[in-house]
Amino acid sequence: MERCLLSVDWDYFVYTNKNNWGSYLESKRSLLDLWYKRFIQEKAMGRDIRKSFHLSSEMNTFWESIKKHFQFTDEVKVHVSDSHALSYDIAIESDCKTVCLFDSHADLGYGGISSLNFEVNCSNWLGKLLKEGHVKEAVIFYSTHTKEKPEFFKQMNSIFNIKYCNLDDLDKEYKVGAIHICRSGAWTPPWLDMKFARFVEALGIPYEKTDCPERKWDPDNISFADQIKYLMA
Repeated sequence: MERCLLSVDWDYFVYTNKNNWGSYLESKRSLLDLWYKRFIQEKAMGRDIRKSFHLSSEMNTFWESIKKHFQFTDEVKVHVSDSHALSYDIAIESDCKTVCLFDSHADLGYGGISSLNFEVNCSNWLGKLLKEGHVKEAVIFYSTHTKEKPEFFKQMNSIFNIKYCNLDDLDKEYKVGAIHICRSGAWTPPWLDMKFARFVEALGIPYEKTDCPERKWDPDNISFADQIKYLMA
């Protein structure tokens, strides 16, 4: 039975009708300041940004479905972080030769093979694992609201062992050696963080948290000076 890293991005469940919100560099600025900036800008136009983001009901049954299709090892370790790039280190340290990814993005690297020459980041970690031979296979489960398509990665699909499928399409069993759940705060809004925490707890396995700072979201009590600061972000 194949041993895999089960890597889950919170943005798998979070979708928006705004195409230009997200895809920013991971930084303190993009984790919180830009969300306040968007909130203020939308409010000025009479709109509530929170109504533009929705959560898939799949999150309520996700772990139940996963446990029907994957076998967890007794020593499985669970990691929680903000950045998905941590999956690179976890896959290597846990000696997982397969990555099963649930995400709105493939994280294979954007811009072709040359994008894998850069340092490991949230957009290329999976491609780097494949290129460097740390993993033999990537199985990608796209969310229903993803804007990506497998053909976007024709070059990589032709070089590496990459599959795109749904849970019901799995043709073999996987033993989960490690689990990584990432928040991807540059793409997912801070007012959903409590639901993210409940999603993590619903797995029912102790976890280790790494670089996943609390985001204090209180737009009703920000000073005029802070509004200026956020608008300049």
